[in-house]
Amino acid sequence: MKIFSFKTKDGVPRLGTFWHDNEVIDILEADEKLPKPKFEKVREMKDLIELGESGLKDLQEFITELKDISEKENEIFQKIKSNSFYPLAEIEFLPPLRNPQKIICLGRNFAEHAKEGGKEPPKNPMIWGKFNSAIIAHQENIVLPKISKTVDVEIELVAVLSKKGKHIPEEEALNYVFGYTIGNDVSARDFQYTDKQFTRSKTMDTFAPLGPWIVTRDELPDPQDLEMELTVNGKTWQKSNTKNMIFTVAYIIYYLSKSFTFEPGDLIFTGTPSGVGHYQKPPSYLKEGDIVKLTIENVGTLENPVIKEN
Repeated sequence: MKIFSFKTKDGVPRLGTFWHDNEVIDILEADEKLPKPKFEKVREMKDLIELGESGLKDLQEFITELKDISEKENEIFQKIKSNSFYPLAEIEFLPPLRNPQKIICLGRNFAEHAKEGGKEPPKNPMIWGKFNSAIIAHQENIVLPKISKTVDVEIELVAVLSKKGKHIPEEEALNYVFGYTIGNDVSARDFQYTDKQFTRSKTMDTFAPLGPWIVTRDELPDPQDLEMELTVNGKTWQKSNTKNMIFTVAYIIYYLSKSFTFEPGDLIFTGTPSGVGHYQKPPSYLKEGDIVKLTIENVGTLENPVIKEN
């Protein structure tokens, strides 16, 4: 199931899923109209994630109940639909999660990406973090900061953690995943190399596009065999498969959980393949007017236009 945050003309944040390809449901609004509401304590995505397996089960039952009402009680269904359903063209996506406690990023988790930068593949996961303030939504603008002339992009599969855990066994690690989304690790390469560390260069405002939605884990039981591609203005920069990761999603969770406790809603950017603009010949960087598209098989497409900072 695809779950996302969105708003309509009234600007109110809502929690949604698809009814049909071009029609979305405001989950909480529709749930209130059911005989026995399931999400009375849910106000945003993080609340739903914190429900864990029971929340996913309730979502499936919620959709099943709506379908049953649509087939057997059309008048009731039309009343629910009039207040809770929206054409896809009329909504604006918000970031799936706005305030995760942790945004953990992996470096050089694809051997070819390490090699294109003249580095050896790491023997252990190489990590740093992004700030919540960098998160933007599908179709929101990536803003080129005045201080950088070498802004680059990186496609990444992002794991969304579902429950609290520390010292998580590798064989159980995927059970701690709520679902997966797409992340763009936007990077100011000039600051990445002059700072001698990654944090500032990779967490400037708008440098963490995320979305459009979260695909729940039951739909992606194997995150290690997904085609992935990043294009800029239709030209392919990066193309690979998650099977080429050095460290799997399960291993990353196991490894990191030895150091700190995961919480529901934590995000892990799992690394990017080769082809980034900085290592092209000649190097390529984002410019105003560019359109960046990131597509991961069975997840979706994250698209963001590029503008200059005023």
